[in-house]
Amino acid sequence: MNNHNTNLDKIRDITNEMSFHSVTLDTDKCEGCTHCLRLCPTQAIRVRGGKAHILSDRCIDCGECIRVCPHHAKKAVYDKLTEFSGRFKWCVAIPAPSLYGQFSNIEDVDYVLTAIKRIGFDDVFEVSRAAEVISDFTRKLLVSRNDLKKPIISSACPAIVRLIRVRFPELCENVLTVEPPINLAATMARADAVKKTGYKPDEIGIFFISPCPAKVTEAKSPVGFPENEVDGVIAMSEIYISMLTELKKIKEPEQLSQSGITGIGWASSGGEAAALLRDRYLAADGITHCIKVLEEIENNKLNDVDFVELNACTPGCIGGALTVENPFVAKARIQTLRKYMPVSKNTYTEGDDAMRNIYVDHKIEPSNALQLSSDVNEAMRMLKAIEEQLEKFPGIDCGACGAPTCRALAEDIILNYARESDCTFVLRQIMAGMFSAFTDITAATHVGNEW
Repeated sequence: MNNHNTNLDKIRDITNEMSFHSVTLDTDKCEGCTHCLRLCPTQAIRVRGGKAHILSDRCIDCGECIRVCPHHAKKAVYDKLTEFSGRFKWCVAIPAPSLYGQFSNIEDVDYVLTAIKRIGFDDVFEVSRAAEVISDFTRKLLVSRNDLKKPIISSACPAIVRLIRVRFPELCENVLTVEPPINLAATMARADAVKKTGYKPDEIGIFFISPCPAKVTEAKSPVGFPENEVDGVIAMSEIYISMLTELKKIKEPEQLSQSGITGIGWASSGGEAAALLRDRYLAADGITHCIKVLEEIENNKLNDVDFVELNACTPGCIGGALTVENPFVAKARIQTLRKYMPVSKNTYTEGDDAMRNIYVDHKIEPSNALQLSSDVNEAMRMLKAIEEQLEKFPGIDCGACGAPTCRALAEDIILNYARESDCTFVLRQIMAGMFSAFTDITAATHVGNEW
């Protein structure tokens, strides 16, 4: 293996030990085609030796590479329901509201909740209940706190929070550190189960049903919040067939739903922001659009907005990489289900022990993934070297070198993860020079022989 490839592997090994990532690579299936390379929002992928490599410290688990890989070499790691058999006396599922849009011909969310119980859970607790609590708390917080830096950016999408840490570190102080619905739902579900069953907290298993790999990662390795109480995370796609089978058998569902329009609205883009009952908000979805919005905030062009809701997936969580249904079809189904629901059934209750950590009064810490060096002088030297190196490249960002852009290749070279000849443009120049030199030597030898 070439030296620069070895160095790249070492950086992968080191960063993989630092945190959990749901998005992984199956090298046996990878063909080195560069599809993923071009679309990664944090330039976390390189192709070396005909195989993709994921730079763990830059990966935000958004799942974009999973969507576009034609060889299915990118996949999400999550828990299997069978792994927890016998470990707990009481198992509670906490489904994301985006699950309700995955099934056709459903008149009531109680059908979905009943089906969840029938595939192996003792009880179910909706994440949308926690979402309503958070919406109520955030409304009150925005009224009582005038010192929050605006525009305030929601922390509900973990891929966006990680994107900000990596690419927009100056905006970390804009992120509202209100507990994500998954965390709060897990805490509330465990407290509720203890009251119902009398079991000890550690005898109760809480399992989140996730629409995306970013939420799997957040449950396993949270950023900016205390470790949550989720014991396992199961993909919606993993249990879809089992649920579909049970849904066909249900004649009369159990009355299980305890949330309304506000909570279930979080499933699609704009639901969280609309629940704040404010006019000065912005909601965007799709990682590319979200990056453009963050750039606008960074350049102080959105000062007339109070609250920003960003979802890495289009059109929100219903478009997650672990869902099954077409996201726009799923959105239409959820809109139909919401029609006859109450506005909300849950509010924030001060003094409730399960809600004590709903707000963490500190800022999200920036990541140093894009930092060239911790020493400022060394970083400046390296930056100058990168600029000089960049002048040697054509600037077409073709990706043939295995880096997403010419600048990324220049940076890799300075960091000793790549070499100039990885650029096909430079390689052609080198080969042309060698051929020219060879021709001159041949010509000179021929003339000498004649003489």
